[in-house]
Parts: sequence; C-alpha cells; structure tokens
Amino acid sequence: RFRETLLGKRVDYSGRSVIVVGPSLSLHRCGLPREIAIELFQAFVIRDLIRKHLASNIGVAKSQIRKKKPIVWEILQEILDDHPVLLNRAPTLHRLGIQAFLPILVEGRAICLHPLVCKGFNADFDGDQMAVHVPLSLEAQAEARLLMF
Repeated sequence: RFRETLLGKRVDYSGRSVIVVGPSLSLHRCGLPREIAIELFQAFVIRDLIRKHLASNIGVAKSQIRKKKPIVWEILQEILDDHPVLLNRAPTLHRLGIQAFLPILVEGRAICLHPLVCKGFNADFDGDQMAVHVPLSLEAQAEARLLMF
C-alpha cells in the first residue's frame, strides 16, 4: 500500500537527506537535522506555542520559529520525544525498507543512523540518501509504533 500512495510521489510532511553514521544512537532512534525537523513539525510547534500562550496567533508563532528562539527548540524536542518518524531508502522492496524511529535533534544537514540498522535498508554511508515521513494521525503513529519499530 505504501508503494501506491506514498512512495515515488511528492507528499507533504516529508524530507530527504544524506545519511551519516551515528554510533552513539540507540537502535530505535535517528538523528534528525534541526533544519528538517522544524520544517516537518512546524504545524505542531505552532499549535503548542499558541496552546501554551507563548504566541497569540499563527503569525507570531511563525515569527518565533523564523527567529529560531530557544523556546521553539524546547517545544520541538518535546514533540519529537513522543512522535515517531518513518525512514525509507529507495527502492523499498520489502518491509524493512521503511522503518519507524524516534527522532532526536542533531546539528548539520544529514540524518544520523546507527550502523546496525542499515542492513534492512541495504544502506551504507557512502552518500546514500533516505526519505523521512511524518505520520500525522494518532492511528498512523500507533501503527508505526506497533508494526515498524
């Protein structure tokens, strides 16, 4: 079903970057660059800024994100602590070609992965790229946790 609806098409809440080794990461974690994370989770950050009365409206919240205020990174990390992302390396030929991870913020522009999870993706660290997708609904997040961790 992924092939029909998701893979090979342009979709929202997704990104792509080169992968680099992250040997200090847990097997169920991936390092997501701040630049990509703030873009993918911008709607969630805006929602939380408004809910916590740190911004009065969407415009103010977007301004805080643009200025990269420290509170934005704190809220983003809170969101990431409980929100899985799907990592995919093309071609996705079998179930292990797309897996769920809990992201942590990292510096730089590359996605960090533990070297032991690369076999399922048939990936290595010589310039391979991977796509990251954000499951939006609670049902999709639960499915990612249940089936893909």
